[in-house]
Amino acid sequence: MSKRLTVVISTIFGLALLGLGVAASIQFKSHRAEPELATSFIFPTAKKLAPFSLKDQHGNLFSNSQLADKWSLFFIGYTSCPDVCPTTMGKLSAAYPELLKDIDLQIIFLSVDPQRDTQEKLLAYMDFFNPEFTAITGEHAQLFPLTRDLGFVYAMVGEGENYQVDHSASMALISPEGRKVAIIKPKSSTPGTLPQILTKNLISDIGKIVSIQRQNTK
Repeated sequence: MSKRLTVVISTIFGLALLGLGVAASIQFKSHRAEPELATSFIFPTAKKLAPFSLKDQHGNLFSNSQLADKWSLFFIGYTSCPDVCPTTMGKLSAAYPELLKDIDLQIIFLSVDPQRDTQEKLLAYMDFFNPEFTAITGEHAQLFPLTRDLGFVYAMVGEGENYQVDHSASMALISPEGRKVAIIKPKSSTPGTLPQILTKNLISDIGKIVSIQRQNTK
């Protein structure tokens, strides 16, 4: 075998090994980026939230700046909600101490009923469930873009003072960089049962998502 042919074969073999190494690395990263989740979905590309400006239950400005350097868990609702919201608030209150063991996390209740959910009412609602939680709201012109950006929808139903608000029951997890990383959705454990987010699944999924995001940024 000529020296030139030997060099060519060695080069081809080397490139093949390099290709296998790259493929293995990509496969490993792909596998690492997809943990087994019970009730959540990680977005392939984390999307930065568009600028927004609302007020919290203390009357303070709440904007993208308040999302920096900590994880944020958003869900939408309204204080007059008869079922989903109080149930969700109860679950979040139960899960919060466990989540805080390894994650700097803030819980954000986004009220989509600004007509009835005054600052005083939001403050009382948060104080009842967990004073450490944040409640924010604003005019519908401000709320619609943010809810859409988070992947939520809502609509007013009925007329008069006793109207209701149909709204998403999902939660959105936002990274310390202000990017939407994952959505947490209710699921039915068995056919015929109402979809819900189990507290243990919520804790487990958020822990896995944050862990994998930390690994991917190393």
